[in-house]
Amino acid sequence: MGAGPSLPLEFSRVSPKRKLSLVVVIDTAAGDACPTHVIDSTRETVAEAVIDLAARERTQPAHIGWVDLDAGTARSSREGVAGAVRAWCETTGIRGAVWTDLDGNFEQATGRPFTVERGIAYLATLEGESLAAAREYINGAPAETDTPLRRALGAEPWWHPGD
Repeated sequence: MGAGPSLPLEFSRVSPKRKLSLVVVIDTAAGDACPTHVIDSTRETVAEAVIDLAARERTQPAHIGWVDLDAGTARSSREGVAGAVRAWCETTGIRGAVWTDLDGNFEQATGRPFTVERGIAYLATLEGESLAAAREYINGAPAETDTPLRRALGAEPWWHPGD
């Protein structure tokens, strides 16, 4: 936990998989640098690890970022991310890395660009299972995933019922 590179993270993606909760993504515009986490893959190659992660995330391989030092290749749809991961790989001696590289889709889902205030207002509209899923996902994220939205939610009494 926390052994990966620091990357800008924010809960700025509306996830149908998580009952329309906001989920964390690499967000170079709204996110704060947070340590990421590392899990060793059982796959032999970065290409195999990309396919494995895509299946686990229920997405296409095009939505998986990677660095493969042996092949000299890297891919991310976010500027600077592949370079940061490459530098971390070189520093740690790890030969490659893969990560979920989904876009924050808050604006597509709500019609307005993501801000912390809009994220909180969006979460406040959720009810029942959707709100429960959002609370479980955001509150259950590792403490190091200390994003602007998560910090702001800490001051919202409605977010912590029963406290």
